[in-house]
Amino acid sequence: MKQKVTIQDIANMVNVSKSSVSRYLNNGYVSEATAEKIRDAIEKTGFETNFFASRLKTKRSRLIGIVLPRINSVTVGCLLTGISSVLEEKNYQSLIQISNLSIEKEIENIRSLAKQGVDGIIVNSIAVTKEHIKAVSNLSVPVIFTGQKNDIVNYIKLDDYKAGRIMGQYLKNKGHKKAVFVGVSENDKAVGVDRKKGFIDEFTRDNTGSSVEFVETGFSFENSYDKAGEVLKLNPTVITCATDNICLGVLRYFHENKIEVPERVSIAGFGGYDIGAVSYPALTTVAFDYEHIGSKTAEGLLKLIEEDIEEIQEEDHVSLKILERESVAKIK
Repeated sequence: MKQKVTIQDIANMVNVSKSSVSRYLNNGYVSEATAEKIRDAIEKTGFETNFFASRLKTKRSRLIGIVLPRINSVTVGCLLTGISSVLEEKNYQSLIQISNLSIEKEIENIRSLAKQGVDGIIVNSIAVTKEHIKAVSNLSVPVIFTGQKNDIVNYIKLDDYKAGRIMGQYLKNKGHKKAVFVGVSENDKAVGVDRKKGFIDEFTRDNTGSSVEFVETGFSFENSYDKAGEVLKLNPTVITCATDNICLGVLRYFHENKIEVPERVSIAGFGGYDIGAVSYPALTTVAFDYEHIGSKTAEGLLKLIEEDIEEIQEEDHVSLKILERESVAKIK
C-alpha cells in the first residue's frame, strides 16, 4: 500500500515549516517562491487531490488553532499533551501561536488562526476581556477558552475557587491562623481572584482569630524570591503561594537565609508540579491534572465542530486533590 503523504512530508520536501504548507493550503500568505515549491511538491506526490477531496467532502481543514500564553511552563506543557492526544486520535493537526503573556497578542493570534482556515481554536487565555469577546463573536469558527472563565464564551477550566477552598480547609485543620497569600495580579481572574478568594473564604470560616495578608508577586521564580523577605516580615505561621513555582522562589530565599521549613514557617502551593516532590522539603500542594483539562478542552472543541452545538461551559472538579508532603507543620 502506498504510504499517505502528509503536510509534514511536503514541508520536508521543500525545506519549509509545516505551518507554511498549511497557510498555502488555506490561502494564507506565503512568498511566491515558497508557493511555487509547495505547488510542485503537491503535484509530484498527489497530495493535493487527497487533501482537497477530503476538505470538499467535509468542508473542514482538520486543522485546530491553539493559542498559548508561553511555552516555558510546566502547566502549558501538560495542557498541550492532553490537547494533542485527543486531536491526534481524531486525525486533526494543530497550529500553535504564542502570546507571550500579552492580551493584545493573544487576540491577534486568535484572528490570525481564523484567517488560516482552522476548524476551531483553543485559547489557553490569560484573561477574557471585552476585546476577546468581540473578536470571537466575529468569527465563523468555534473558539473555546481554558484557564479563564467568562459566561459569554465557551470554556472548560479547573475550579480555582474550589482549589483555594481545599487548601484553606487543609491548613485550617492543621491549626494555622496567621497566613500570608503570595499571589499574582487580579488581572488574572482565575489565579489572581478566584483561587485567592477561595482560600481566604475557607481559611477564615469558623477559624477564630484567623487572618490572611496578601503580597503580590509575578508568576516567576525570581519575582517570588525577591518578595520572600517582605513576606517573612509579616510573621505568618503559613505561607500559601498561588502556584508551586512561586513557592520554589520563596523556598530558595529561605534556604539561603537559614529559615527552616516547616519548623519556622510552613509553606504550600498549587499545581502539583513534579519538581515539588523533589524539593526540600517536599512541597504540600493542591495538584491539578492539566493534561486531563487539556483533553477535555480538545474534546469540547471537537463537539462544537462536529456536533454543531453552540455552548460548552464547565468547571472541572475531578482534577483537584491535596498532596500532603513535608512543607506544612501542624500547629499544636
